[in-house]
Amino acid sequence: MGLRLCAVLMAVLCLTGQVARADAGDDRILATRDAAARGDTARLAGMAATPSNHVLEPYVSYWLLSARITRLTESLPTQDIRDFLHQNEGSLLAEQLRSEWLKRIGHEEQWSVFNDEYAKLIQPDQELQCYAILGHSAAASAASLALESQWTNLVDLPDACQGPMQDLIASGRIKTDDIWMRFRRQIEAARLSGARVTASWLDKDKAPSSTLLNRAYGDPAHFLLSTAARNTSSRTAREITLAALTRLARSDPQAAYDRWRVIDSAAYSEDERAYIMGQFAWMAALEHQPEARTWYAAAQGVPMSDDQYAWYARAALRAGDWTAVRTAVEIMPTALSTQPVWTYWLGRAQAAQGQSQEAQAQYQRCAGDASFYGILCSEALGNNFVWPQAALPATMQELAQVQAVPEFQRVLALVRLNMRTEAVREWSWGLRGMDDRMLLAAAEFARRQGLYDRAISAADRTKQQHDYGLRYLAPYFETFAPNARANSLDLPWVYGLVRQESRFLTIAHSGAGAQGLMQVMPATGKWVASKIGLHDYHVGQLAQVDTNVQLGTAYLRTMLEGLSNSPVLASAAYNAGPNRARRWRGERPMEGAIYAETIPVNETRDYVKKVMANAVIYASLFDSRPASLTSRLGIIAPAGANDTLAADIP
Repeated sequence: MGLRLCAVLMAVLCLTGQVARADAGDDRILATRDAAARGDTARLAGMAATPSNHVLEPYVSYWLLSARITRLTESLPTQDIRDFLHQNEGSLLAEQLRSEWLKRIGHEEQWSVFNDEYAKLIQPDQELQCYAILGHSAAASAASLALESQWTNLVDLPDACQGPMQDLIASGRIKTDDIWMRFRRQIEAARLSGARVTASWLDKDKAPSSTLLNRAYGDPAHFLLSTAARNTSSRTAREITLAALTRLARSDPQAAYDRWRVIDSAAYSEDERAYIMGQFAWMAALEHQPEARTWYAAAQGVPMSDDQYAWYARAALRAGDWTAVRTAVEIMPTALSTQPVWTYWLGRAQAAQGQSQEAQAQYQRCAGDASFYGILCSEALGNNFVWPQAALPATMQELAQVQAVPEFQRVLALVRLNMRTEAVREWSWGLRGMDDRMLLAAAEFARRQGLYDRAISAADRTKQQHDYGLRYLAPYFETFAPNARANSLDLPWVYGLVRQESRFLTIAHSGAGAQGLMQVMPATGKWVASKIGLHDYHVGQLAQVDTNVQLGTAYLRTMLEGLSNSPVLASAAYNAGPNRARRWRGERPMEGAIYAETIPVNETRDYVKKVMANAVIYASLFDSRPASLTSRLGIIAPAGANDTLAADIP
């Protein structure tokens, strides 16, 4: 066992357990929170009238004032708000209350008060930026520029932003082509309501009919057979047809392309033709269809979204067409092409074309970082990942400093009361502005409290001084090690997966219902329990560390065995299900890195890359020797090869 692992295990045994200690006022805080959730302001007012010394007491006043601000029929308790902000200035709650207050007084056009308070806000959101423009605050010019730069942002605009947007259009800073571009992007993203608003900013004679737009969006296949789809007399008519084709391509790119072929495409401009071919290509690439590359070639020259550019490169990777990979990367916007993922693949394309010096230069640009492509770039240069030298441990003085941070004291209480959302917000707020030494001290403080997810979040932020023992914690070793061994699983891979699944948060609970350290779904837990003969199992046991890990590792073993013993496929299956993991394979063997990069689900693609990179880093921790990501990724067998997974696996 390596010395670093021994140090990690010893540190895990030294937890202080402060989070578990209860406070006499906890019940009152919980009762106040429940009253706030019910909107019971009378109950809130009664509790706020008799304050306590509880560390979460500011939440009681905040909940009451927040409730009063949101009741538009109630006059604002301005002095009480000012008193709260004065007493809690700089805190997360002050920022939240000031934001809520500003939205209320912005709505009421109290511009003098708004402008004074807006200047004190640290992180204004889009709605408040628009109120700043309306109120002609000192920050109005910067807010207007921010709004203009967010033009293609697909988030539906708050009501406060409608006027400023119309002013940008009236001033000529936003042109008709820009409006149609935003309209297209919103149709692509299935944001019909936003697209309607965007279309309303066109001149009245150019705005599309709501009836036609609803038909094109709601039933594109039927609309494309109608006479309306053959109307090419105006840009508006053509844009509605393009919207219908875009919608149909989301479910069936080949059918959409076939409909396009019988439409009078000659009546469309060159840019319009290139745009819709780009839509067909993008959707075909997501489906791993071979037509994607041909359609992309027909789409060149028209601006595309970052996702479209990326899938052009991914389609070329799937086909092993290194010339097309290089072309796809070189036409990307600079901000995209210089990301590590495309820096690496451009290097690979250059190497495949015999340009080794150029390839080496690309690898140098992304090597050294402890990430999927940082590690692959290093390996392409002949250097395996090596555990970096750790910064000096936090001193007692540094630990005392972070322990005294008010936000962190509130975090302990919030975690104790199972108010995890509030705890995460307070933790992030407390980390603002910290240098590397304080971040490492905060990480160590959280580790000692057993708040492993918070420890990792702090250690991950350091810029110059790093402690990978805190970034890649290895708690519950006495549980993971024997279960990994019993299932013949690589322990670093198991830890890499769990770090990505839950950050070692035992009470982690996903929106889909997955629970615990290994995020086991109830149906999966039941199926695995039956398979391994775990008698008297019930779903409540998913919250127990031992049972959760026993079921999770057994399920992971099933995935691995049934998917060609590939940890890449098994990782994808663990996140997205075995059927999809199998479906994403190609007709021929492919590199594990190409398989991972061409997973069509964003969450799963990111998940698999992080799990595999984590595994390399944990291997260097556990074994104290260099580990190769390339060898771990291996070669993915083609579809149908060595499949032994049962059909009833959930």
